[in-house]
Amino acid sequence: TRGRMSVLNSLFCFVLFPAAAMTGVGAEDDIPLCERKTVTDFCYLLDKSKQLFNGLRDLPQYGHKQWQSYFGRTFDIYTKLWKFQQQHRQVLDNRYGLKRWQIGEVASKIGQLYYHYYLRTSETSYLNEAFSFYSAIRQRSYYHQVNKENRPELVVKKLRYYARFIVVCLLLNKMDLVKVLVKELSEEIEDYTQRFNTEDQLEWNLVLQEVAAFVEADPLMILNDDNAVVVLSNRLQEGGVPPLEQGMVVGQLTLADALIVGNCNNQVKFSELTIDMFRMLQALEREPVNLATQSSKPGTLEPNEKPAKRENPHKYLLYKPTFSQLYTFLSASFKELPANSVLLVYLSATGVFPTGRSECEGPYDFGGVLTNTNRDVVNGEMVQKRSQAQKEMHCLHPGDLFSFTRKPLFIIVDSSNSTAYKNFSNLFGQPLVCLLSPTVYPKSMQDQCQRGSLFTLFLYNPLMGFLSVCGLSSMRYGLWEKAQELLRKVFHDIGQMITSSRVIDQAYLQFYGDEFLRLLMIRFVFCFFPPAIPKLPNRDVKTEVCTDIYIYI
Repeated sequence: TRGRMSVLNSLFCFVLFPAAAMTGVGAEDDIPLCERKTVTDFCYLLDKSKQLFNGLRDLPQYGHKQWQSYFGRTFDIYTKLWKFQQQHRQVLDNRYGLKRWQIGEVASKIGQLYYHYYLRTSETSYLNEAFSFYSAIRQRSYYHQVNKENRPELVVKKLRYYARFIVVCLLLNKMDLVKVLVKELSEEIEDYTQRFNTEDQLEWNLVLQEVAAFVEADPLMILNDDNAVVVLSNRLQEGGVPPLEQGMVVGQLTLADALIVGNCNNQVKFSELTIDMFRMLQALEREPVNLATQSSKPGTLEPNEKPAKRENPHKYLLYKPTFSQLYTFLSASFKELPANSVLLVYLSATGVFPTGRSECEGPYDFGGVLTNTNRDVVNGEMVQKRSQAQKEMHCLHPGDLFSFTRKPLFIIVDSSNSTAYKNFSNLFGQPLVCLLSPTVYPKSMQDQCQRGSLFTLFLYNPLMGFLSVCGLSSMRYGLWEKAQELLRKVFHDIGQMITSSRVIDQAYLQFYGDEFLRLLMIRFVFCFFPPAIPKLPNRDVKTEVCTDIYIYI
């Protein structure tokens, strides 16, 4: 059996690296036994790593436990492969014809592995590991020689690496690096389309357009004294939430799971991540520790090392899901929700309105938010409704969520038909809160809906939303800090109003103990507090920080 495996591995190496065999470099009779074993072992590790990596796409995207052991095995084999090629580089170069782009491909897959592990766990430490591998590929020019080979599929690998690297940098708010990577990607795409008669030129140009629109989506620029743009993180930071005061009686619930759904027509997006999804994703994460001081050696963090306490709620990112997909993820999250935990459902979607009015209006008679219709196709044609009297099937109605109110549920609806969820029934007496967006915006704000919803912008960065409504497009960093200090005082007072109120629904107090939910509720109140935005007088100093946040609200 060992002899057969040796033959198979040698054949595999010949297929993978015919150049070495063609030139006669390292003919089998001339290769020492130890070096031959090195080549054979490397072939085995490479083959096994590819098998395990390709198997990742077959894992269920929902659930917390089914995938962990498989990811662990995949990490183990890639760790061995990476260390093996480092330890035996000279033998692999001389006897194997190992090329730098092949090392880059291994590093790129490890980066993908860490990125997907971040998506599975929501822990930003793994996102930093993905960045370290992607950054090493660029610094060490692993893909530099790809353009000299007449193989378009290798160039595509390089382009995909750039696209993935850009996504990771966006999530880490490394905007300066994003701009550099976009410029390099643009040059690579231009070279690729000129050298090869490709059919995917429009697709890659669309990628450039999407990321450019994504970078420019924020309505406000913060400038330092040198007029350079200051990039600020909007993740939850230490001291960023009004603390619980001594003796304050609030619930002990913890936000454990969040479904972030994006299905808005024509909204800026990149890599199946709309700008609203991107903002809510960061609003539900803590600022990672030592973000800028990661190890220069990639792969230092073992994925099997679990933090003593989860820093961030687990999140599912669903871009334009069908109803069945959305319901499957909801059911899986509901099933695995720990005791004393909360499920958050964030819906950023186009509104679906009822076609007619029924005699007895129920939870399925007010419409809801749109779900994807692309997969309801028979023989290439979209399935049409048989009768206008039937309910819209490609819609998440309020009644569809009633089953999940058996456990604490926190719902955010950002839609033109958010009012459909206004009379949401609490059938099981568990804590339930629905935060609903406005359905009508000022005319001056409607033109900017493509760059993200104003409502979600308030939940993500309330000061940016506030200043955007005031018509400001830029602000000095010092003034921004002054406004933030005013806002912290406003948030402290809003928190006291919520906890001291004798008429507020107790569900708000049940959720108030969790920092993420507390901040979302306070930002929601701030968003709706001024019933109308007055026209600011024409004064300098950015109208005294918007009239000192409207004379302290």
